[in-house]
Amino acid sequence: MTALPVAGIARFEHFFRETDSLVIDKSDLKRLGSFIDRKLRDLVLRAGAIAKANGREIVEPHDLPITKGFQERIHEFRAVSNAGAVKESLASLTSGPASMAACSDDTEAWLPEVAGGLCLTLSRTFKIIVDPRLKNPQTEHWDRAERLHDLML
Repeated sequence: MTALPVAGIARFEHFFRETDSLVIDKSDLKRLGSFIDRKLRDLVLRAGAIAKANGREIVEPHDLPITKGFQERIHEFRAVSNAGAVKESLASLTSGPASMAACSDDTEAWLPEVAGGLCLTLSRTFKIIVDPRLKNPQTEHWDRAERLHDLML
């Protein structure tokens, strides 16, 4: 697993504060990096199977199993004020999962935005399954949110 870059800590703190009023710390960022890595690997693995079923060896963006709700979170991610900076930091996490299958350049370029969408689905999950007023997710909250994502993605 690739860790989130240390330089990105402030970017992610700002991102989560702006999007869902969450206060996250370094240990949360470590969990976030692990979560994104695992979920991207799951998505790319599934996309590789879809590409192969369609007679291709190269994974294209449309092969990624992105649901309507997840696509909406990716669009929301693009609208966040520091999305570009966060996307830059997320790019370091996307090379590992992309290497699991032969991905087109377009697919590899899109993975940081997919990772940004994952960040939003995670933060929204905290608010839905725990408490809409939640400010600082604890280990139990992370565990629940991750289990839910494992069921869905």
